[in-house]
Amino acid sequence: MRKIEIANSRTAVLAIQEEIRRSDESKYDHRLHGLLLVASGQSCRQAALLLGEDPRTVQRWARAYERDGFDGLRDGARGGRPPKLAADVLAALDADLRGRPDSFGLSGHLWDGPLLSEHLRRTYEVSLGVRQCQRLFHQLGFRFRKPRPQVAGAADEEQSEAFKKTPPAGDPRRR
Repeated sequence: MRKIEIANSRTAVLAIQEEIRRSDESKYDHRLHGLLLVASGQSCRQAALLLGEDPRTVQRWARAYERDGFDGLRDGARGGRPPKLAADVLAALDADLRGRPDSFGLSGHLWDGPLLSEHLRRTYEVSLGVRQCQRLFHQLGFRFRKPRPQVAGAADEEQSEAFKKTPPAGDPRRR
């Protein structure tokens, strides 16, 4: 049989490893493959080399399997600080952010970190810093939109064009 080579194999390896880390099920399957190699007679070091893992990681998988069976290969609950916002509050906040801040009695037309922090404090009695609120925007899929400034005193389009620094297309002053 002819050997098949994958173009950009380094990139492919990184992409495959990222895909394995992407979901709990693919991590579990990856660990099963490692355990299968060890159960077939390969050493943890050999299995680790084939899977692109550290030998100690494969040893940990084997010990977890010996101790807890297949459940030992699954990701358990992770420690750490619990989130300040519960899932239902996060869903309600997502709906709030689709409205305008002034509809909640806040001064402003667009949401930003300080406004969101104040809204959380008033409405949900949760204290989050401005930077954490900015991360929250990103987590909920919002992006920052900077409003375009209006030219002072320019009520119509003609006056606005007169104030612009860049000449319009077709103007001989434009390069």
